Amino acid sequence: MKPAAAPSFKLSYGLFAFFLVVANLRPALTSVGPLLETIRSSLGLSDAAVGLLPTLPLLIFAGLSLFAHFGEAFGIEKTLAWCLALIAVGIALRSQGSIAAMFAGTAVFSAGIAVANVLVPSLIKRDFPDKVGGMTTAYVMVMTLTGAVATGIAVPLAIHLVGGWRSSLAIWAAFAALSLLFWLPETRSVNTAAAEQPDNKAVVKPIWRSLLAWQVTFFIGIQFLIYFVTIGWMPPYLTALGVPAAEAGWLLSLYQLVGFAVGIVAPPLLRLGRDQRLLAVAACLVTAFGILGLLAAPRLAALWLAVCGASFGITFILAFALIGMRTADHRRAASLSAMAQATGYLIAAIGPVAFGWLHDLTTGWTVPMLTFAAIAAMQAVAGFGAGRQGQV
Repeated sequence: MKPAAAPSFKLSYGLFAFFLVVANLRPALTSVGPLLETIRSSLGLSDAAVGLLPTLPLLIFAGLSLFAHFGEAFGIEKTLAWCLALIAVGIALRSQGSIAAMFAGTAVFSAGIAVANVLVPSLIKRDFPDKVGGMTTAYVMVMTLTGAVATGIAVPLAIHLVGGWRSSLAIWAAFAALSLLFWLPETRSVNTAAAEQPDNKAVVKPIWRSLLAWQVTFFIGIQFLIYFVTIGWMPPYLTALGVPAAEAGWLLSLYQLVGFAVGIVAPPLLRLGRDQRLLAVAACLVTAFGILGLLAAPRLAALWLAVCGASFGITFILAFALIGMRTADHRRAASLSAMAQATGYLIAAIGPVAFGWLHDLTTGWTVPMLTFAAIAAMQAVAGFGAGRQGQV
């Protein structure tokens, strides 16, 4: 993808193809939550196996994010093409209908998403170094929108398509394959922006030794945890309160769509003040408030999920924007992205399992929801550090 030459974004084939790649980074994950109970009964999965389904991708993200250096060795564009291929093959395999295929397919597409997750912020830093905030907002908004659509239509597709839940999941394999066809021409382009930037590996300290890098990492890790606990556990939480499964899926879509809408105002907010500390702390505390609202007044679930969605729209974009804002060039951004996502997804993987364990241990929702709110408050502490000016 060639870097933009003008301050404003130009509509181009490369930009369109790039956003098609981005559009494949969430549907494989978010389309499962509303169908978990259906998949459980169809395959006869145990509680442990059901809990592993949303957790397995996070473990793979944590383990494979560090392998995104292949983007430097083989080229970001070519590596992203292989990522799309893995996503398409993995989703198709997962939809085959057996327990083995379910977990094997999840592992395959998760490997593709893991590497792509790291490379996209690096590509933005390389090709749009002066517009990191705006491009990150657009990238996150596309992920959010496609994730929300996948959540909302999962149950209706399972009802109306021949093949039920398998067809509902498989449709995203076709989308990934189509996206790959559009992206292939980009793999033949030669980007000179990377060669023109100095290699500063020898003059900077290892990124793992930077306090700021760790603050960014914990902010991102808790952000992932909040997102995946919400995606994985809000539908069961709502259905336990008597909300129909299809309605619970649409309420989760509301959460993501509000985040999408709020994301529109994110770029100006990122530029308010000398740094992003106030923005990070305020948004995280709003998340905690919304979680407590879901616990105290669950009948107003639509309101509280909208509140959480509003804060999610800010913190999600800020989490990814910090990778570019706290680094000097795309190589450093790739290093911070790999560190933050490898460690962050490991943190996130604990979330769904711990939430379910607390639910089973207490046979209720109060303790897990209070713990969830406390974790959101912890993100505010990490955000206060990550939001300060500086570069790693």
